[in-house]
Amino acid sequence: QVQLVESGGGLVQAGGSLRLSCAASGSIFSINRMAWYRQAPGKQRELVAVITSAGSTNYADSVKGRFTISRDNAKNTVYLQMNSLKPEDTAVYYCHAGYYSGIYYVNHWGQGTQVTVNS
Repeated sequence: QVQLVESGGGLVQAGGSLRLSCAASGSIFSINRMAWYRQAPGKQRELVAVITSAGSTNYADSVKGRFTISRDNAKNTVYLQMNSLKPEDTAVYYCHAGYYSGIYYVNHWGQGTQVTVNS
């Protein structure tokens, strides 16, 4: 089992910055992918950024050049640095961890943290 605890959300003005953190505990050695997703009111949850165990990253087109995903292996923590925030970035942001258990792919989610960007 993996437990994920997010922090760092809040209210910010457009153009501002926030850094989200996701601390993982439990069977973290099995994780091969961690990601941030977001879900705005009335919309489907969407992938924002992903980082693999090999350190590869990928981003949604809407956040490229503004958001950076990184990790601190010593702290078992993944970060999402969000710069040049826009009102359309307003959403609940969820941390995700995935890994294979045998032939099954297991997904774990954090509780979510609210990010609100005022214009």
